[in-house]
Amino acid sequence: MSNISASSLSYQVGNDIFEGYLVYDADQHAPLPGILIAPNWMGATEDAVTQAKTIAANGYVVLVADLYGHGQRPTSGDEAGAMMMKVKDQPAEVARMQAALNALRTQTSAAIDAANVAAIGFCFGGHCALELARSGADIKAAVSFHGTLDTQGRYAGNTITAALLVLDGAADPLVPREQLAEFANEMNSKGIDWQLVSFAGAVHSFTDPKANNAGVAQYYPEVTQRAFKRMYQLLDEVF
Repeated sequence: MSNISASSLSYQVGNDIFEGYLVYDADQHAPLPGILIAPNWMGATEDAVTQAKTIAANGYVVLVADLYGHGQRPTSGDEAGAMMMKVKDQPAEVARMQAALNALRTQTSAAIDAANVAAIGFCFGGHCALELARSGADIKAAVSFHGTLDTQGRYAGNTITAALLVLDGAADPLVPREQLAEFANEMNSKGIDWQLVSFAGAVHSFTDPKANNAGVAQYYPEVTQRAFKRMYQLLDEVF
């Protein structure tokens, strides 16, 4: 059986301290692929760590990124929204993801195959994972679960080297439907290896067991199972 360990991992972004959570099988000593998780707008919570433990048990070294900074933990949707908007579509979004990616690769607690790393994200974190890929980061894949697909377009040329997978709720009112076509056009114009899967009837936050705002943000266990199956399939391909 797996012996999944979770511990805090501090790293710097500029002069600021950030604190993510490293999750891995403590009994596994051979290098494993790495997964950087960008959590939803509530940040690096216990729920995000629980989710990371499930992923780690499938044979990965996982880091839940801190997107707000040490001690910056929202306690409500209003606080989370305010913190998110200070990061989303700003240079800080990719800078914080890149710092977390570096921290995952260079940490020494878990044996990691540093050449095989992917980024995934949920809601706001899904946007972060895609923007990291757009920046040309050295990752094998980026996966967005119910995240927005827009970009500020600050990245010149065909910078994306990762395979991209977007897992979308077809009835998600918080991801404008026109973004799907815009994303497809963007990726096609750059010749990217990309997939976009829309799940019928699903709305925002379909992977979150605590999401209970009917018709807006709601948990769909069957869709969650299908979405993760798609993610693991892609990871098997790129790793």
